[in-house]
Amino acid sequence: MKIPLDYLCVKSGLLCNRCQSLVDSGEVDPFEVKVMEALLELEDTQFKELKDSTYYKSIKVNNLLILLVGSGPSMTIQKWIKVAKALQDKLGMKVRIIEKSSNIKSSAVQLLSPARVLGVNTVWLPDGSVQYVIRVSRNERRLLPADAVSLESILSKIHDTRVRIRVE
Repeated sequence: MKIPLDYLCVKSGLLCNRCQSLVDSGEVDPFEVKVMEALLELEDTQFKELKDSTYYKSIKVNNLLILLVGSGPSMTIQKWIKVAKALQDKLGMKVRIIEKSSNIKSSAVQLLSPARVLGVNTVWLPDGSVQYVIRVSRNERRLLPADAVSLESILSKIHDTRVRIRVE
């Protein structure tokens, strides 16, 4: 698996100057080192298919961990679900794996499943900025993996823009 830090640094737990500067600058969070270590361990033992995949970022909100990844040709959704379950057992928190995408709707669909996304509206604000409103059915509110505020902050961090979730 391709990761932003050196393999040797992640496996040993001692970071070189380059990796330490990435952690100090905030580009890589300290908890992400443990996540990368767990992913590399899973690649070595159970999931050889992870070799062609790319790890981009982890976002941790409350007891929910979101991983942004790029899939290799041999990785399917079912295999990512198995990887997420193995990571849940290793890290002791709920894990969601999302394919990195510039499309807000595809990210929302992956993050909010099993709840269905009715649509994504673009709201142009008077100050010239853009806000996206993701619409979810009222009946499916209970199917959301976390509370709406946490999910809004996750999607906002992923896409660097304001995102709201509206239950209707």
